[in-house]
Amino acid sequence: MLLPNTGEGKEIAARVGIKLSSGVITDAIGIAPDLTVTKPVLAGSYTVTARAVHGIPVVTVKPNSIDPAEPTGGAPEVVALDAGEPGPAARVTGTAAKPASRRPALQEARIVVAGGRGVDGDFGPVEELADALGAAVGASRAATDAGWIGHDAQVGQTGTTVSPQLYVSAGISGAIQQKAGMQTSTVIVAVNKDEDAPVFEIADFGIVGDLATVLPQAAAEIRRRRSE
Repeated sequence: MLLPNTGEGKEIAARVGIKLSSGVITDAIGIAPDLTVTKPVLAGSYTVTARAVHGIPVVTVKPNSIDPAEPTGGAPEVVALDAGEPGPAARVTGTAAKPASRRPALQEARIVVAGGRGVDGDFGPVEELADALGAAVGASRAATDAGWIGHDAQVGQTGTTVSPQLYVSAGISGAIQQKAGMQTSTVIVAVNKDEDAPVFEIADFGIVGDLATVLPQAAAEIRRRRSE
């Protein structure tokens, strides 16, 4: 049984695992035909294989980790289930409209552009490049703690763990806490003025330069090529 690697998906997986007396594996980035699961451990420092040995394996899969296959066969059978009596209902004390955004959700985005301390309070260049790429906007803990962007944008061990096909790190040093949240990305591009920044150790492509100059140039070039 496959479920999304979200908070809700993990909660469902845990409850299903108890009901079925089955093994549960979270954070999967690959599943073999014999149901062996590949997943990162220790904040993404290592990749291991695991396999459930009891019941029907219940696995939560990280977004962008597995390419969807073309459907085969007929239409799936739809089975209506009785959810039973609900538990105590929550009491709503107030509501507020969430600002509309055309950007994808951070955890599920195929492309993420993240800014850190190097943005110096201005996420404009990061957002400009993200919009040109159709990407989500992320941030380091230093940026969210400074109040430059909401905490829901934080990428890292204590924030959101992402695994996009492309991760652009702008003005982020790349400390271990931040690496833990993004180092399973397929391609990592780092932009930093400090050529000795730790993020360059894991980056596939690195640019030593001022993000306030590099990112707008990249965004302009992307828009130019798309308009051709």
